[in-house]
Amino acid sequence: MGQIKVEKNVAGIEGLCVITPAVHGDSRGYFMETYSQRDMEENGIDIVFVQDNQSMSTKGVLRGLHFQKNFPQTKLVRVIKGSVFDVAVDLRSGSETYGKWYGIELTEENKMQFLLFGSAVLPMIKGDFAFAMMPGQFVLLLQCFKSRLQ
Repeated sequence: MGQIKVEKNVAGIEGLCVITPAVHGDSRGYFMETYSQRDMEENGIDIVFVQDNQSMSTKGVLRGLHFQKNFPQTKLVRVIKGSVFDVAVDLRSGSETYGKWYGIELTEENKMQFLLFGSAVLPMIKGDFAFAMMPGQFVLLLQCFKSRLQ
């Protein structure tokens, strides 16, 4: 098995995963793999990397509700500086969990990642927003993928 721990379908919402990477640290700092195709596949996650995005916000900034209805993307979200409260809302009208939401604090300390599936095969429409919680600035790294949920 690889370097990550995956909690699937958090809060009972299909397609939401919390990923905790293995962090190898000592007095000099730390090292971790932030993405491994092999680790994802070993955990039943079939995604193809498409693009890598980064945003920065100051404390109190709310990054709005983002979703793609016609061309859904899977998103892997992590914070590299600061802290953010990231929320996903199930917006699929026929879903058993329609309107249900899950929120997680992503920080530079916990190094957790939030995976939100989007798929043309399974019409996953998840709204996602982030709220900056720490003084100063936070940096949010967002990686986008094409996917199939297994």
